[in-house]
Amino acid sequence: MTSGTPRRPRVTVFTLLLLALLMSVSGAPRCAAAPLTHPVVAIVIDDLGNTLEEGRRAVDLPGPVACAVLPQTLYSVTLADLAYAHGKEVLLHLPMQAIDDAPLGPGGITLEMTRQEIQNTVHADVAAVPHLVGVNNHEGSLISMHPGDLAWIMQTLHSIGNLFFVDSYTTVDSIAYQIARENGVPAARRDVFLDDVNTPQAVQFQFNRLLEIARKQGFALAIGHPRPATLAVLAAQLPKLSSQGIELVPVAEIVKLQQAHPIPWPESLYPLPELSKSKHY
Repeated sequence: MTSGTPRRPRVTVFTLLLLALLMSVSGAPRCAAAPLTHPVVAIVIDDLGNTLEEGRRAVDLPGPVACAVLPQTLYSVTLADLAYAHGKEVLLHLPMQAIDDAPLGPGGITLEMTRQEIQNTVHADVAAVPHLVGVNNHEGSLISMHPGDLAWIMQTLHSIGNLFFVDSYTTVDSIAYQIARENGVPAARRDVFLDDVNTPQAVQFQFNRLLEIARKQGFALAIGHPRPATLAVLAAQLPKLSSQGIELVPVAEIVKLQQAHPIPWPESLYPLPELSKSKHY
């Protein structure tokens, strides 16, 4: 890094403790009663853009299932256009460096990048995917623990405007949700990964867990991938939600609810044991 490169903001332990205290005082508990007459859930399907057929199957899922598209991939524009035509929310699935340096593909954010490089990459990725309403992170277990890099990302998103951020929460140490809010970007954090274990039984278990969380707190957010088991379970279960008194809503609605009922910092109300089963994030 050259002498003219801006340095990452330093965050001390005292600062983090102070943030925790302020949010615990000012933020209403997440489980406080939401202004809803029935529970609601939202679902994001990640990793779209590399293959056409699985992307089409995701777009064809019933209801407002959001489509998160990887930037600068072969079918990113095609699938974003298709999702938009079907009334789906389109999210930029922003590649961010993982602890194990898993391959990110084009448009990735890494820890070695300068502020200007991060800003340029975010702008290029946003421009590469049409119809965006929001952003969520692809991988990112390393970047999502670094407040300086996150601040540069969120400041860029704020300057672009009209985008929300979903913390995919690929590590329990992620502070992406908090940094987004601190920089004026509406934000939410996912509750459940549907398919860390890629079998119909495991996906069904996590789907049931999503509904349980929604019944407890009024709303919940899940992330899945365009895998056969995931797509099959969702195609079968989503049409049954209304008969169970639960509504599938756009991700933007969950963002509003989490804005009104902030997540306690830094820990989740709901443990996320599926993280320990994952090969990488």
